[in-house]
Amino acid sequence: MSELQDFERRLSAVIERIYNGSAKLAAADRLSGGASQETWLLSLTGTDSPPDIILRRSPAATATTPESNAIGLSNEAQLIAKAAEVGVPVPKVLYVLEECDGLGEGFFMSRVSGETIARRILRDERFGQARAALPGQCGTALAGIHSISPTGIEALKVSGGLDQLKRYDETYQTTGIRRPVFDLAVVWLQDNAPKPLPPVLVHGDFRLGNIMVDETGLASVLDWELAHLGDPREDIAWMCVNSWRFGQSENRLGGFGDVEALLSAYAEAGGASFTPADIDWWEILGSLKWGIMCMMMYESYRSGAAPNVERAAIGRRVSETEIDLMNLLEKQ
Repeated sequence: MSELQDFERRLSAVIERIYNGSAKLAAADRLSGGASQETWLLSLTGTDSPPDIILRRSPAATATTPESNAIGLSNEAQLIAKAAEVGVPVPKVLYVLEECDGLGEGFFMSRVSGETIARRILRDERFGQARAALPGQCGTALAGIHSISPTGIEALKVSGGLDQLKRYDETYQTTGIRRPVFDLAVVWLQDNAPKPLPPVLVHGDFRLGNIMVDETGLASVLDWELAHLGDPREDIAWMCVNSWRFGQSENRLGGFGDVEALLSAYAEAGGASFTPADIDWWEILGSLKWGIMCMMMYESYRSGAAPNVERAAIGRRVSETEIDLMNLLEKQ
């Protein structure tokens, strides 16, 4: 029996158990190419089951380690369930894998219809109504996320702004490559750090590409693996980083709108009252972080650790973040 056949056999057994024998696996198609975290579209047959569901999985040999920034898929499932309880649009968690299932770490969730590709969301006519609604919807969703109690999820780490600056600067220094714009940004961020706020649950990667959008707007918040305890302004600013505007730089919020609308909805939904200027420091930090990430992706390509074209192409974007940083620092 091949490895794939064994995987499908175990998968079929779990699905039949979840649906008390009323559903069977018809097909399993892998949607992502990640080495450690996989996403599968599972087609089902049966009278009491949906036509398809999603599996998020880390095979046992590559499951998340305590040293990783990712919180682990079982913790993701807990957070998604908690998010649903406070009204954040998320998929429904159907089942969390157990060791006896023999499928590694992961969970099944409902399939949500919509689009995640930023280029289509920002440019296609059918998402015109969605683009108008997204700022307010994202503000409401973030207020809900930041209200979630982290109780019971021990994997969540505290990571404030200066903590992240220190960690990313240390990573940058290990490359031995000097980029004066990055050096300037680090010094400016150290000298102008805002007073930290009490830590809340932070999604950690809230942006186009990690949210599902349909014709009416925000359909679901996805990809919770980088969640942590931190400053709420981090989530708001991350969506404002120019790299996540995908060419629509005139719209500060994700390429689709104004951050003022998000901040208004955020406060109305129970979040703190922030001004656009309160987000500036965090946007500069976000641009620096992405620039350093791009550097490290190129280094993994150059060293041969991950010799694929995608890593090299992302590494090329370091220069874009340098331009973004200069534009942001000039305004200060």
